[in-house]
Amino acid sequence: MSAPVEDLRTHLAPIEDLKAAAAVLRWDQETYMPDGGAEARAQQLSTLQSTAHERFVADETGTLLDRAADAAPLDPDAALVRVTRRDYERAVRVPSSLVAELSKAKSQAQQAWTRARQHDDFSRFAPHLERLVDLSLEKAEAIGYADAPYDALLTAYEPGRTTAEVASLFDTLRDDLVPLVDAIGDAPPIDDSLLRGTYPQSDQRAFGRSVIADFGYDFDRGRQDVSTHPFTMSFAPNDVRLTTRYDEDNVASALFSTIHEAGHGLYEQGIDPSLARTPLGDGTALSTHESQARLWENHIGRSRPFWRHYLPALRDRFPSALGDAALEPFYRAINRVTPSLIRVEADEVTYHLHVMLRFELGRGLIDGTLSVNDLPERWNDAMDTYLGVVPETDANGVLQDVHWSQGAFGYFPTYTLGTLTAAQLMEAIQDDLPSLSEQVANGRFDPLLDWLRSHVHRHGRILTAPDLLERATGAELSADPWLRYAENKFGALYDLA
Repeated sequence: MSAPVEDLRTHLAPIEDLKAAAAVLRWDQETYMPDGGAEARAQQLSTLQSTAHERFVADETGTLLDRAADAAPLDPDAALVRVTRRDYERAVRVPSSLVAELSKAKSQAQQAWTRARQHDDFSRFAPHLERLVDLSLEKAEAIGYADAPYDALLTAYEPGRTTAEVASLFDTLRDDLVPLVDAIGDAPPIDDSLLRGTYPQSDQRAFGRSVIADFGYDFDRGRQDVSTHPFTMSFAPNDVRLTTRYDEDNVASALFSTIHEAGHGLYEQGIDPSLARTPLGDGTALSTHESQARLWENHIGRSRPFWRHYLPALRDRFPSALGDAALEPFYRAINRVTPSLIRVEADEVTYHLHVMLRFELGRGLIDGTLSVNDLPERWNDAMDTYLGVVPETDANGVLQDVHWSQGAFGYFPTYTLGTLTAAQLMEAIQDDLPSLSEQVANGRFDPLLDWLRSHVHRHGRILTAPDLLERATGAELSADPWLRYAENKFGALYDLA
């Protein structure tokens, strides 16, 4: 490594430390912080995040980037310069005062959202959401955009991708998805009543932990806790934390949430340690991150080979609820397709409709065609149009997701982009690992994890999401692999012609 590149890394390391410290405080806010700590926590986060921003946008960063550019002809040094410059040029446009104000508003909004959801009272959250919309629009204007303010927010999660591109991809997906949903709706429903019973939280936790440990999630470098909304947060490759929530009446909810978050955690634990304390030491895009969660949750966790191995252990853990459950009815139950209210518990097929709904409403909030006060009604109307179900409460409707309380406008499309990426990766994996189904049925996940480590995890942000996907699969992102997967799997389940 050249001296200019080393100087750049030395400069960036404490900035990454400040961001990691802020992440620890956010994790604590979601898991253990008492309600009374909200105001002080908002100020603490504001201080850390604005300080990190100020240090990053300082003239020194630009000078060091210029020096390192000539001395870093090859990756990963060239990638460090390239990615840092992209982040720097975006960050210098945002005033530190706005960063501090946004940070404080997000922290306050999250606490307000939690209370509003608990009390089913959108009015407690509405003024905070209005403030976040205003600040997010101010941020978008500061960053700049070619066509729509949503573009400036989307690229924080999906660098280089535009709102128009996402909308076009979603339109293509919708054209084949809606007929599939309609065909399934006309078929006899699958009985999933065996998933409902009495499932003590302690036993669910123990079973879930054993499964993700088998996957390769390292509890010496991570932990799992409970939160209102499941999430994964990484402070370093050796400190990656998962959360979930439990429903003691339904065994599937926390289990698949645990598997999903473990997919995120495995990605973070697999990033090359040499990239730590640099802007490269993270997932390359949220769609790539989400692909890892959806791959483990759906392609592995909801597969027949997986349950051929794990159903006996699950029956032993819950004998009164599942003592006589057979493989085929259980497999069918966990893959039942039916319109539902809650995105994180939606089936694989209708899940995309939840994402499209949020994408459209989020765009409306940012471009000004939708007001915050009209959001609950528009949410319910959209749920009726997209899924044919209407929430009776805002807690199960417009208040169900934490993302807008975090100011994460532009985030929701990444869920569908990630699901499509997962299917495309799985086609390549199955070509390279023709015995994968047999390995999964035997509880062997190391070949799969090794493949993901090599093709996805270790690169961090060295490769862009499109470059990484093309290297791994030989093609750019397409809805076709997921549609093939869904039509084969659910066509068989529902006996569709």
